Amino acid sequence: MSHPPASSNRIFGLPAAQGRWLLIPLGITVLLCLGTVYSWSVFRKPLEAAFNITATESLLPYTVALVSYAILMPIAGFYIPRLGTRLTTAIGGLIVGAGYILSSFSSNITMMTLTYGIIAGTGVGITYGVPMVVMARWFPDRKGLAVGLTIIGFGLSPLITAPLANHLINVYGVQVTLRILGIAFAILITALAVTLKLPPKDWHPDHATDTPRAKIPPQTYPPQMLKSRSFYGLWLCYTIGALVGLTAIGISSPVGEEVIQIEPAIAASSVSLFALFNGLSRPLFGWLSDRFRPRDVAIATYVLILIACILMAHAQTGQVINYLVAFCLFWFCLGGWLAIAPTTTLRFFNPDHYAQNYGIVFTAYGVGALIGTLTAGQIRDWFGSYTYAFYPMAGLAILGIILATFLLKPDHRP
Repeated sequence: MSHPPASSNRIFGLPAAQGRWLLIPLGITVLLCLGTVYSWSVFRKPLEAAFNITATESLLPYTVALVSYAILMPIAGFYIPRLGTRLTTAIGGLIVGAGYILSSFSSNITMMTLTYGIIAGTGVGITYGVPMVVMARWFPDRKGLAVGLTIIGFGLSPLITAPLANHLINVYGVQVTLRILGIAFAILITALAVTLKLPPKDWHPDHATDTPRAKIPPQTYPPQMLKSRSFYGLWLCYTIGALVGLTAIGISSPVGEEVIQIEPAIAASSVSLFALFNGLSRPLFGWLSDRFRPRDVAIATYVLILIACILMAHAQTGQVINYLVAFCLFWFCLGGWLAIAPTTTLRFFNPDHYAQNYGIVFTAYGVGALIGTLTAGQIRDWFGSYTYAFYPMAGLAILGIILATFLLKPDHRP
């Protein structure tokens, strides 16, 4: 009996071409747990009361978590091929859980920043890339769609985890809630780690054996990603997309309350609508990135950002529709970039080194996150009104169109 070939080509008892689709909801669930970092706003008010700290201080664990996650992502990329996808996921899941559990015992914001920001953020960075690597390898014929569908879990996480965390805080308090979430995430992620295995090398579904190779012959990949023009084009375009998107996310509710003067409750609930657009854009832009040139898809996001900036630069009190449309577009484009960047990395550079390559490309998100979250807190102080923030954001969108036009294309090979 030859079990190895059969088992390597079957998933959950199904032929791999069908069974691989069951991996996507599992990857979504892992990223749903990790994406709870975006629900941090739910914890801020209770922590401000418990620790007697300012709004700026309560943002520290979140900011540090984002930076830790962005720093660890490229490092983890080099260890995924060595440790394997399952072990990497289990280690990351245990670190995420430990960060949450340890933060539940914190008695001050410094300790909370260390435990939640650094430890939990590190766990997120280690685990985040694994589901994407697994989906990219199981879906060589539909990379963008598969990766885009999987990362919807991270984008839509606040829709599920924010109300859940809020309910737990109301019942048990903020410290116990962090402990419950930590235990749940550690168990769930390590259990799902078992399922996240890679296919045999060069595996292809039967119905698409030669298509990808016909489109992207191996010899067209730049031998060294860091020496290729297309890498710097992608990195700069991704940085702009992340910076603008994360700046917009940081000021979503305050702009609604101060510029449009809608009720705080409506401003807060509108964030759920924005999160929906942020999540749904990921599979859409993944699908578009499979079918069109990355340059054209990137330019489309910058045009949408420009439209949103124009809407908000001229927004007046009471113009709720302008506000909702503009911020839906901002969040939509940020989600789009989280699908465009990994898919473009797969198209431009050797997919066999995807974990390492996308880890390096993802540093662009880290730079955008750091500048975006810090800028979001300072914009009103600098300009006196949030309205003036949309002018530099529009300028960045125009710069993005120029960079994408000239740099975001595969390097020519002799």
